[in-house]
Amino acid sequence: MCYIPNTDAEREAMLARIGAKGVDDLFCDVPKDKRYPPLDLPEGVSEAEILADLQQLSEANADARHFPIFLGAGAYNHFIPSVVGHVIGRSEFYTAYTPYQPEISQGTLQTIFEYQSLVCELTGMEVANASHYDGGTAVGEAAIMAISLVKKPAKIVVSPALHPEYRQVLRTYTEGLDVQVVGDEDLTADLERLAKLIDQGTVCVLVQNPDFLGEYHDLTDISEKAHGAGALLVVVVDPISLGLFKAPGDFDADIVVGEGQSLGNPMSFGGPYLGLFACKEKYVRRMAGRLVGQTKDSRGQRGFVLTLQTREQHIRREKATSNICSNEALNALAACAYLSTLGKHGLRRVAELCYHKSHYAARAISEIPGFTLVSREPFFKEFVVRCPVEPRRINKALLRHGIIGGYELGKTHPHLADCMLFCVTEMNTKGEIDHLVEALKGVAK
Repeated sequence: MCYIPNTDAEREAMLARIGAKGVDDLFCDVPKDKRYPPLDLPEGVSEAEILADLQQLSEANADARHFPIFLGAGAYNHFIPSVVGHVIGRSEFYTAYTPYQPEISQGTLQTIFEYQSLVCELTGMEVANASHYDGGTAVGEAAIMAISLVKKPAKIVVSPALHPEYRQVLRTYTEGLDVQVVGDEDLTADLERLAKLIDQGTVCVLVQNPDFLGEYHDLTDISEKAHGAGALLVVVVDPISLGLFKAPGDFDADIVVGEGQSLGNPMSFGGPYLGLFACKEKYVRRMAGRLVGQTKDSRGQRGFVLTLQTREQHIRREKATSNICSNEALNALAACAYLSTLGKHGLRRVAELCYHKSHYAARAISEIPGFTLVSREPFFKEFVVRCPVEPRRINKALLRHGIIGGYELGKTHPHLADCMLFCVTEMNTKGEIDHLVEALKGVAK
């Protein structure tokens, strides 16, 4: 937003034009007793006093930084190399606004271009945008894009193991449109059953892989079925898993989206996060958001520009692909620094650690009497365990042991009310996993 001060003369001219005597007339519809209500606030104190009070309050909190974390469900505890914080903390990146003017924003534009290139390499796609608000937003934008590309009665077939919050965002995006969203929410990701829902009226098939419950799937058959019906295949990914598993582009995915928080961004109590979005080049004109391109200036030097910015506040107006397509430049820069620091082999190592540690934890927990592993192999980083005790009670008990436990699936999946979704990343040591297992043994007795 821009702040434009008005002179007294300009203000009087505007008030006269609308027939108001003064600024107070603009608020005449608000009852007088509600305009400036008295606030029951304590007396003001000095900076030193308020800092002392805040310090006392903070010391009353449990120091969760030293708790092993086994909670995932969309936000993940991964190691962030210190170089990431140093890069995004530089003033020219940390304080910069949207790069509308390429002549003064070359550094920001270049980092976005490099981020886009890394996302393409990671997902196996041809083009990527400058990012969206978060994974859920990217899912909603992918659905709208598919509807605009596939001109026929709109039916979206959604995997039941899509993240429940992404499903809610999808419903919000499609509310008011002539769109049917189908997919049984009470099932785990049975892709064969999902494929039976695909017909000639389907515009896109939306699958998460690995899914919300951590299971990884071969998407070959569902891809062929979707394309055979003239629909687009949209794949939601965990970017860390792509260091180990087949890229969605290898399954002939049309659009790939995902949550990029795990790429160098801390959990931060839920945001701001980073929505990944990539697609085939032939669809680029319908892709929401910004796309930075590389070019040459009049002197033949390399330069970067906003090649596409198909949004409502630019010349597109009512032809805009989306009304909400700002990018998360600082979070994208963190992802760019993270991927550049780890490289291809480093990312694979992180993915391997997540895979093997989660399988070790799953086997150990399943050997505890009363606990049953529900997830089918292969799974990545997350797995479902059926518990002999109410999951909420288990988490309270784990917290007393200094452990942040898993996600209570009954909150979103009523048929899994007795199950927990545990998450294990490269940050969890063998000692922490063994400590979790011993704590669960105590709960089960």
